Amino acid sequence: MTESSDLLSALHPEDIAALRAHMAPCRLTSGAVIFEPGDNVEWCYFPLGGTLCSYFVLLDSGIAVETIMVGREGALGGIVSHGNLPAFARSNVLHGGDALKISIRDLEAIKLDRPSIAHLFNRYADCVMAQVFQSIACNAVHTIEERAAKWLVAAVDRIGSNQVTMTQEQLASMMGIGRSYASRVLQRFKADCLVRTRRGGIEVLDRDALSGRACSCNDQVAEHFHKVLGAVYPAEA
Repeated sequence: MTESSDLLSALHPEDIAALRAHMAPCRLTSGAVIFEPGDNVEWCYFPLGGTLCSYFVLLDSGIAVETIMVGREGALGGIVSHGNLPAFARSNVLHGGDALKISIRDLEAIKLDRPSIAHLFNRYADCVMAQVFQSIACNAVHTIEERAAKWLVAAVDRIGSNQVTMTQEQLASMMGIGRSYASRVLQRFKADCLVRTRRGGIEVLDRDALSGRACSCNDQVAEHFHKVLGAVYPAEA
């Protein structure tokens, strides 16, 4: 397994070695659910390379609204918590690929033995909160077009490919909007030669032009990641 985790790469080599001694490689399949709300979180997952996951909050109406995406810059489950706590949100795999997993029990023991690892993960937790705060503000203020462009740019930067495996229905659900709104936005992007849709996916044709249509929320989050963790937030390949 040659793909890497930018978050783990921010650790000292001896800390990485201590974690990897208890880690196992795994394959995350597109569409798979890692955690459901209320599930006991027993494993922590570190996406590698272009593997992309997301947290969704489930509403009473049945809609699942995305809060943040997690790729090679982060991890899912048990990073800062102590013990096997229940999951609050659903964790989905958006773009399948390789990952590393470690049991929460082993992770807690290593964090106690190596404060430098616990410190890094606490700083990452601050970055996760920054993403959540920015997402709340973005959903409240920015247009659907700006948000859709932001999401697609963030996805291609993490995946490392302009092919995003997602239907219009899934994009609408993630953004908490009706399918007709998502369809109209994508039609405008297609008319301007920014994207091309295919069965089960969206191809980004002009990443830079699409970025120009997006809000600045990705840049705000990336700047905070850089200040707190260094250059681990995915940028354009």
